[in-house]
Amino acid sequence: MTRTFDKVEKILEKYGYKKEMLIKILLEVQKEYRHIPREVVNYIGVALGIPPAKIYGVATFYAQFSLKPKGEYTILICDGTACHMEGSMSLVKAIEEEVGIKPGEVTPDLKFSLDKVGCLGACALAPAMVINGEVYGNLKPEKVKEILRNLKERKAE
Repeated sequence: MTRTFDKVEKILEKYGYKKEMLIKILLEVQKEYRHIPREVVNYIGVALGIPPAKIYGVATFYAQFSLKPKGEYTILICDGTACHMEGSMSLVKAIEEEVGIKPGEVTPDLKFSLDKVGCLGACALAPAMVINGEVYGNLKPEKVKEILRNLKERKAE
C-alpha cells in the first residue's frame, strides 16, 4: 500500500524539521492517521536524521501514542478504584455487547476503539468514560449503549 506523505511533510515543515520537536510531530501524525504508521516512522526518521528505532522508542514509551489504528471514536473506560467499585466493568461489557470489541481492540470499520485506563481523574463521576475527549459520568450500561447507538448513527463528516 503506497501512501503519499504530503500531510507528513506539512507537519515536518510546521516544526522546521527539528529533531527536538519529535513528540509534537508524532502527536500531529497520530491525530492525522489515528495512529503512527510504520511507513511514516521510517519517513520521519529519514527526514529528521533519526534512526527509526529511536522513534519507535519514543512512540512506545509514551502511553498517548499508538502504533495500531484507533477508531474514529476512541473510548476510554476508567478502571480506577472509584470507577471499578461503581461498576466500570459492567460498562466494558455493555460496549462489548453494543459494538463487539474488548479493551485494546478496534472495530473492523475503524469506527470505535476501546481502551481501559487506570484513572481518568473524574472520580466524582464514577463510573466514567471518555470518548474523543468528552467525559461521560455516572454511567449505567444502558446509558453507554444509548451513547454508542447515537454515535453509530452519526453521518461521516
